[in-house]
Amino acid sequence: MRTKNLTLAALVLTAGLSLTACQGNEGSAATTSDSGSSAASSSSEASGTSGGSGDSDENTSTSGGDSTTTSAAGSGNGQITTGTCRTADLDFDTSPGMGEGTLLVSLTNTGGDTCSLKGFPGVDLRSQDASGPLSAKRSDLAAPAVAIGPGEATRFTLHYPQAEGTGAYVSAIEITPPNETHSKALSVSLRLQIADGADQKVVVDPVGTGKQ
Repeated sequence: MRTKNLTLAALVLTAGLSLTACQGNEGSAATTSDSGSSAASSSSEASGTSGGSGDSDENTSTSGGDSTTTSAAGSGNGQITTGTCRTADLDFDTSPGMGEGTLLVSLTNTGGDTCSLKGFPGVDLRSQDASGPLSAKRSDLAAPAVAIGPGEATRFTLHYPQAEGTGAYVSAIEITPPNETHSKALSVSLRLQIADGADQKVVVDPVGTGKQ
């Protein structure tokens, strides 16, 4: 009778150990599965974050001082532009303004794509009666964004104190479009007043302002 009791106890102990081992293996498998899912999820998220260079709205490249911005959205007038107008793709011309002491400078897009301009141009006046160029000051006008299609033009106004008689003779002006580093010289014939503070009256408006 004692032998039967020992045998029955051994069978119960063996069954208990087998059940515990099975449960342990199932828990281990579940843990491994969860770990694999977490690793796959992390890998997927990392992959999505590192890509997307094509999602950028703007790509800017600079070469030799030229800065060109490619934008997915249009700039000014609702037109899609290929970036800032370069000096090489602009044709410059001058004409007298409506009032005395004003000069209109037009900029025509000679390139094959629409480009944009926003800001103040750099204007240097070269006089035979001065030791160096006279740089125009900026006016207080706000600068609009202007899109210029192929063959289209915009302009800006240069204000200067006109001399009624003798004065400093300006034979040329150098124009640097907004956001550009290359300039272009234009022949002009202007007479500036020679007086204290006269140079402070040489003022340039931003591109795209005034009557177009």
